[in-house]
Amino acid sequence: MTLTEYQQLSERTLPATHHLSNYALGITGESGEVAELIKKHEFHGHELDKNKLAEELGDVLFYVAATATACGLSLEDIGAGNEQKLRKRYPKGFDKMLSKLRCEVDDQLG
Repeated sequence: MTLTEYQQLSERTLPATHHLSNYALGITGESGEVAELIKKHEFHGHELDKNKLAEELGDVLFYVAATATACGLSLEDIGAGNEQKLRKRYPKGFDKMLSKLRCEVDDQLG
């Protein structure tokens, strides 16, 4: 399934009236559930339930798609734009030094 197909299929369960605050709160709430699963795995010794993790990540994706749809944006375009940004920022892949330099520049620009 492509991102476009997912976005189109996910529209079926969106309310007729878009409420961006509902979608934004959905993203943060579901992201919190993802973080909680990982926290319990990393720091509390719980087994990482990958099925539950996939379910929660799916919920995050749903709210991201809903936000994009409500704003007339395409997940394909969002993904492509993010990939271009990361290629420009890290042309040879992630680099700790480039990341540190970027933080220093951001701090100087304030």
